[in-house]
Order: sequence, then structure tokens, then C-alpha cells
Amino acid sequence: MTPKAVEELLARSRRLGADPANTNYAGGNASAKGTAVDPVTAEPVELLWVKGSGGDLGTLTEAGLAVLRLDRLRALPAVYPGVEREDEMVAAFDYCLHGKGVAAPSIDTAMHALVDAPHVDHLHPDSGIALATAADGEKLTERCFGERVVWVPWRRPGFQLGLDIARVKAENPRAIGCVLGGHGITAWGETSDAAEAHSLEIIRTAAEFLAEHGKPEPFGPELDGFRALPEAGRRARAAALAPVLRGLASTDRRQVGHFTDSAPVLDFLARAEHPRLAALGTSCPDHFLRTKIRPLVLDLPPAAPLDATITRLGELHERYREDYRAYYERYADADSPPMRGADPAIVLVPGVGMFSFGADAQTARVAGEFYLNAINVMRGAESVSTYAPIDEREKFRIEYWALEEAKLRRRPAPKPLTGRVALVTGAGSGIGRAIARRLAAEGAGVVVADLNADAAREVAGELATAIAVTADVTDEDQVRNAFDAAALAFGGVDLVVSNAGLSISKPLLETSTKDWDVQHDVMARGSFLVAREAARTMIAQGAGGDLIYVVSKNSVFAGPDNLAYGAAKADQAHQVRLLAAELGEHGIRVNGVNPDGVVRGSGIFAGGWGARRAAVYGVEESELGAFYARRTILKREVLPEHVANAVFALAGAELSHTTGLHVPVDAGVAAAFLR
Repeated sequence: MTPKAVEELLARSRRLGADPANTNYAGGNASAKGTAVDPVTAEPVELLWVKGSGGDLGTLTEAGLAVLRLDRLRALPAVYPGVEREDEMVAAFDYCLHGKGVAAPSIDTAMHALVDAPHVDHLHPDSGIALATAADGEKLTERCFGERVVWVPWRRPGFQLGLDIARVKAENPRAIGCVLGGHGITAWGETSDAAEAHSLEIIRTAAEFLAEHGKPEPFGPELDGFRALPEAGRRARAAALAPVLRGLASTDRRQVGHFTDSAPVLDFLARAEHPRLAALGTSCPDHFLRTKIRPLVLDLPPAAPLDATITRLGELHERYREDYRAYYERYADADSPPMRGADPAIVLVPGVGMFSFGADAQTARVAGEFYLNAINVMRGAESVSTYAPIDEREKFRIEYWALEEAKLRRRPAPKPLTGRVALVTGAGSGIGRAIARRLAAEGAGVVVADLNADAAREVAGELATAIAVTADVTDEDQVRNAFDAAALAFGGVDLVVSNAGLSISKPLLETSTKDWDVQHDVMARGSFLVAREAARTMIAQGAGGDLIYVVSKNSVFAGPDNLAYGAAKADQAHQVRLLAAELGEHGIRVNGVNPDGVVRGSGIFAGGWGARRAAVYGVEESELGAFYARRTILKREVLPEHVANAVFALAGAELSHTTGLHVPVDAGVAAAFLR
């Protein structure tokens, strides 16, 4: 049975974490102290429940809590070896754990354990960090809160900070919390409701103080020529830049991108002070651990020609990498972890917006959210004072902290397609849906493209990380728009599956020019248009990629009454060979999958093709799948999932040296053997 203190803690955490004004994703932590029965002694034992390392307040569950014995935690100050060796205390938390299967204790556990209050919240609200990063933050905190909230000078998170806050609370009995210099806020209460109320009071009071006392244009006047482009032009420019930037940001390791053109971002980049403030970097550890210490900022106006902008971004990227290496070398010592990568996590393009990058789609999106928090913090600090983040050496101590390295090592191993972006045409049903599901299950971000908008949205809604786009593959503009959507959502594409298709089964003399044209438009022309846009994006990224055609055994098998469909599929099959030869120099692999008739779950067969093929073969439509199975060597029916398995095999790392291949997925049709 879950203790009441835990139920209250989880409810409070989710409420606080649901509002980005209170704290950002995976930022901050909350705790509760209470009593439970020790299952060994059957005696009451005092416990601390606190959000574990790496968890998110807004989605916290009981499994995400670390549970520790308070008697052991309270004994730790007696063996504390001092601030120079405070990291050793993290290992001691393991000896304070109660039970098994709990989350790993975070570095902030000492704060929650040592502060003498039953309920404690530690949050990173923009308004609180604005005061915490102001040059005269201590005076401003006193003006804003009086004795109700106390200033605590910057100290790296850890055991000593826990001692500092515990002392501040003991010495200030009227205080409800504190502002942590350069960092965030901590609040406490005798009840869970009181702690939450105190946290919200601090956040609200700080925001009201900034609104009342702040100057109207903290980022300075508008820079001439740096105003945001109109929306259509802005997003078109962003779509053109995204694959280029993703390629630059993936110099050390593949990254996924995310684009944001919210009003606060555009306003910041239009103002005179943005170059100075961006160079100062972020301050709150949760911010710069995800955004790096500072962004890459384009120094050209939005009206600059695209080619000149791309060239300049390349120059600035190389300078950024040199500066980051120099930063690492300035502060690294023999015990520092190796440099993790010198590419930017945030790229700011005036007039256009912000591009953020991470190992997967969520990490990229969250990095952008954190930099938006940083912009809000800078606005607040500059409105009442001068923004003064913690210094570079302190940032390095946290970014390359052994404890942070250990936290990174605790992350689960990435899935095979983590960091890759797939675009699948005809993904609203049948084979395309199965492919989209499989690629998403293997870690890819997926663009679900289909002529049927409702079907695309339905499939995308089933997947962990996906967007839906409406795309008629015969229309150049719609195909281009689909790739633009992929660029804005994920930074580009790495894997494109050309699957959209249809079929009309008729003998030659009954085949009209309309029948011929529609099948060649969708499959031959459509595949060409998709391949052309895929190649443009992949070449811009400069990281290779995979283009996979879902063809058919009918590309090599002369089936009855099937001229238009078979000819269109043969066209696709030869596109695979031609493009494999042409695009190989760019590291783009082009392969095909040749299924036999996929009846169950197929949009084509459900749309009338099944009935016509059944009539050709003289069987009931309900028996068509079994008929196809009987004529194969393995006597097995081919399902959409089998085609998806082949696509994954071609896209995975194991076939990295394979291009120009057609993989049969037909259970063995001798007449369709490739020669």
C-alpha cells in the first residue's frame, strides 16, 4: 500500500512539473519525509522519498522515487570529509537506501534530506532564475521577498549545498524558501500543500516583481534588418537551412534537429543585445547541460542570400568547434572525462528562429525548450539588473563532472535507429503502416506521409515520435512540402521508404490510358519525385542515408492481366539500380524490397485489387491469401510485418555495405528469382 506522503508527493510533483513556468522537463526535484513499517523488524522507520536521478516531475511515478532511511542520511554530516571531497558522499547514498528496485538518488538528495522540513521542492522557474542570475541578485531577492525568502550564494549542487540550505532554514525560521545564486529556488513546508503553495508563491512573487520593476525593452532596440521574416518565408528559409545545420551539428555524432520560431525567440534575435547575451551562455546547470555553455549565433541579417548564409554558418561552425575545444582544454585535468563533442546544441538564426539538436527527437526538442527558458531568464535579469551567469570554470566543473558522466552511463542503451529520421510514403495503411510502426519501435523519428490525411494522423498518433503529413506523391509541391515538414520537425531525413502505390488489374485490351497513367504517376513518377527530394536533403546533410523502394515480385514476374502495374513496378526496380549507382558517391544506399501479394492489412487489396486478382485466379477473395501462400516454396502467407522486417534489415547497421539490392519477401516464388 502506497503511503499517504508518497501519494501527496507524486500529485504535487505532477502539478508543479506540468507547468513550464515552474520548472522544465526533467528539471528540479521534490521530496517528502514520513514513516513506514520496516519489513524486516516490523518497526516504524523514518524515510525520505525523493525524485530519482534523471526523472521528470511532470510524469513522476512511484518507480521514479529514490527511497532512503532518514537516520542514515542524518548521520552523514558526521563523516563528511569537506567540500573538496564532497563527491564521495554520493556513494554513501547507496548505503542509505531502503528496499530494492528504487531509482538512483540524485545529487540533490542531500538538500532534501538535511533541510529540516517534511516536504521540500527544488525548482528552476524562469522568474526565480532571473533573480538568481542578476548581477545584484542578493539585493533584489531581499527587495522582492523581504525575510520570507533568503539568498544562498552560488554553489555547485551537492552535499555542501544541502548543508548550506539546511543552515539557512535553521537561521531564518520565518523563511519559506531560498533563491540559489545562478541556479533556481528551493521551498519547504510542514505539509505537501504548504510546500507547493510556498513554491508557487516564490515563483509568482518573483514574476510580479520583474513585471513591476523591469524596463520595457531589456534586450535593447531592434537591430536594423533583423526583424523576423513573414511566416511563410521564415519557415521556407528554416526548411532550407535545417538539413545543412543538422549536418554541421552531426560532425562528431548523428543528431536529430528541432525548429522553433516562437515570438520570444524571434524578438530576442531582433534586438541589439542578443549577441552579447548569447555569448554569456546559460547559467542554470539544467540549462547548459542540455544547451552547451553557449549557442552558435548567425551574424547575418535574414535578407542575406541563402548561399551566403550557408557559407557563413559553415565558417561559424568551425570557429565554434575551435572555441569549444579551447574551452575544454582550458579547464580539463587528468581526471576529466574525454570531450564529448564540439558541435553546438543550439543554433540561432536571426529573422528565422532557433534550431536545437540532440541524440533523439525528444532531446532535441527539450534542448530548445531549455534555451527558451534561458531567453526568458536573460530578459528578466536584464530588465531589473544585468545578466551575470556563473563563470565558465564552474560550468565546466558541472558539464564534465564525474557524477554527470556516471549519470550519462546509466542511460539505457539506444535502440538501433535512435537518432535517425524516416519518411514513409503510403504509411496510412497496410505495408506502409507496418513499416512506420517497425521503424518507430526501433527508435526512429517517423514522418507518416499519406494521401489520406486522417489515416496519416491516426498512424502517427500510435507512434512514440512521429508527425503526419498529407502527400500526393504525384505532386511536386506536396512531396517538397513533406520533406520541408520533416526538416522542421526533425532537421531532415536519413531513411526514406517509397511505398505509396495502387493497382488496377486488367487484361491489355481492357487497360485504358487512364489506368496506365495513374499507376505510372503514383509508382514510377511518385518514386522519382520522392527520391529527388530525399537526395537533396541527404546531400545537404552530408551524412549519407538510405532510400528503400517497396517494389514487387511483379517487377520481374509476368503475372496475368497485370501489364500496367507490372510495368510500373519494373520502372521502380530499375530506379533502384540507377540511383544506387548515381548516389553512392554521397553515401546514399538505394535498395528495394519485392513482396508477393500482401492481402491481410493491405490498403490496395481492400480497395478492389483483391477481388480482381481472385477473379483472375478463380478463387474466392477470402481465400486469396491462402492461394498465394500455396504457390510459394515455403507455403507461407506474406504479411505487412514481413515487409517491414526487410526494410529494417536494409536500414540497420548490419548491411552497411549493401546497395542496389532487391530483397524478395515472397516466401519463395521461383519465377521471381532474381538473376
